[in-house]
Amino acid sequence: MKAVHSRDARSWLLSAALLLAACGGDSTTAPGRDPEIINDVDNFQYQISDVQSFSGSQVYTWQNTGTAATVNQSSAITGGAVTLVIRDANGDEVYNSSLAPDGTFSTGAGVAGNWTIRVTYAGGSGTVNFRVDKAT
Repeated sequence: MKAVHSRDARSWLLSAALLLAACGGDSTTAPGRDPEIINDVDNFQYQISDVQSFSGSQVYTWQNTGTAATVNQSSAITGGAVTLVIRDANGDEVYNSSLAPDGTFSTGAGVAGNWTIRVTYAGGSGTVNFRVDKAT
């Protein structure tokens, strides 16, 4: 019987954790082609083309020096669902909407600082495009 060394066990655990992470949950891998993500202070832009039945979430930390934001949505969702949730620096939800409708919307009032932007795909397909700017 072969003894398992601690280094081998650590390698196995790391491999298992990486495999598990690749199977679902939050992802920083773009779900489609040609990802364009700009994450500047007071301006966040997100566009990914040719998404094909993707399920998972992408989470970003965005710095908003204001207490509210404007969301401009211009996606072309052709299947499934894609949802945008924005939380302020305290973790309070200030925006929750499907990305299917186009238009300009306002978040609720929140606390300035590092906000969280979460894009959740549930079998989503199409082009996902939105922009979040500090409200003036």
